[in-house]
Amino acid sequence: MDMTFLFPVQLSLRVAALATLTSLVFGVLLGWVFHRYRFPGKELLDSILSLPMVLPPTVLGYYLIVLLGRNGFAGRWLQETFGVTLIFTWQGAVIAAAVVSFPLIFKSARAALDGVERKYEDAARTLGYPEWRVFLRVCLPLAGRGILAGTMLAFARAMGEFGATLMIAGNLPGRTQTLSLAVYSATQAGQDSLAAQLVLVISVLCTLILWVSGRLLTPRWQA
Repeated sequence: MDMTFLFPVQLSLRVAALATLTSLVFGVLLGWVFHRYRFPGKELLDSILSLPMVLPPTVLGYYLIVLLGRNGFAGRWLQETFGVTLIFTWQGAVIAAAVVSFPLIFKSARAALDGVERKYEDAARTLGYPEWRVFLRVCLPLAGRGILAGTMLAFARAMGEFGATLMIAGNLPGRTQTLSLAVYSATQAGQDSLAAQLVLVISVLCTLILWVSGRLLTPRWQA
């Protein structure tokens, strides 16, 4: 199969999987913190963490360049300490996709955990469960459907990420060109057949993900 078609598909799946996994870890942990604790500025922090949902992708890309670029604080430290550069790499695409997909998991996890009745958590504590065990044995299983649905939405969002990825990872064929970037390049080059094939792949994948996510969010008695 033509690598012009195959590589963007493979890279998009890899980037989306790693980005979703990263967002899942941080999103669920922060969702638990927001569910479990009260602290000053809680809702303001929630708004800041949710910003990638509403900010233009180019703005997110700019922030990432400022942070991870060669002259950025984190970027300079990575370069000087480990010799690692994230700009114009597929790893940079993972970071961009993780940033834009993170709020979907965070908001879903917080809502799902807030939906867990306190009596179950309190019952576990009376049995001597430490907080980490209450989280793993009680909250996660009960909130699992909501978290999984948010995770699938985040995966679909990561698959379709364009603006922030273009700014931090570039559009390098065979290196950093994801599905959405390949569609853009094919359209610009007049390769309508290739663009149509790529569009079909991403459309089918995202439709399937959204369908499964919707099934997960449907109450069991309505399923």
